[in-house]
Formats: sequence, structure tokens, C-alpha cells
Amino acid sequence: MNSRVATPAHDARGVSLVEVLIALLVLAFGVLAVGRMFPAGSRAQVQDHLLTGANNYAQEKLEDLSAFAWNDTALTVGRHPGGSATEAIGSNSEWQRFYVVSSMTAPLDNLKKVDVTVNYGGAGLSGQRSVVASTYLRR
Repeated sequence: MNSRVATPAHDARGVSLVEVLIALLVLAFGVLAVGRMFPAGSRAQVQDHLLTGANNYAQEKLEDLSAFAWNDTALTVGRHPGGSATEAIGSNSEWQRFYVVSSMTAPLDNLKKVDVTVNYGGAGLSGQRSVVASTYLRR
């Protein structure tokens, strides 16, 4: 006697409509999730552009100031431009720049410290951001 259990025959010729709908639903959610990343990526790219520009403008000013003589008016102690004024930079004045010169105390009185600050905003940033670059100039 044969002890085999008979299994019913299944018809597996294709994909059911329910399986197709579930696959389309999963695909739609995936496409929507990827689509939401593009604006965030673009915003981050513009913010990085602004940060890179601010760093470049700060470094550029430091290089310009290092060429001046010790007693040049551009290296007098204080804020340049004076008061709360700033130097507008960029095609749409996206960056605002100023620098502060301070003299060091003895025994480092042959040095001046120069801090260049570049402020920038926009591209979805909350408020103003700033970059500060510093150097020391020797007599």
C-alpha cells in the first residue's frame, strides 16, 4: 500500500491583480520618497555654495591685508569699516564683510591679530550665518 498524500493541483500561471496592485503601491511610495529628497538636496547645495563663498571672501581679505605695511591705515586697531557698516560682496550682496584689527600685548607686541567676519543668509537658512577667519601679522 502506498502512503502518499495527495496534494491539490495549483494553477500558477501568472500574477494576480492583487499582487500587481501591491507592487504598484510599493513602487509609488518609493518614487514619492525619492522625489522629496531633491528639494532638500538642492537647498543644501545652495547653502554649501554660500558657505564656500563666505570662506573664500574671508581668506581673500586676509591675503589682501597681509600685503600692507605695519603702519598702513588699513591695519589700524579697530573695526573696518567703522561702526556697524559692512562691505557688500557678491552680485546680489549675498555676503557682508568687515574686519577687526587688534594689537597684542607684550611680549607679543610685534603682532597684530586680524579677524575677518563674513555674514551671509538666504537659501532656507534661519537667520544670518557668519564665518570668521583670523591671522597674525608681524612687524
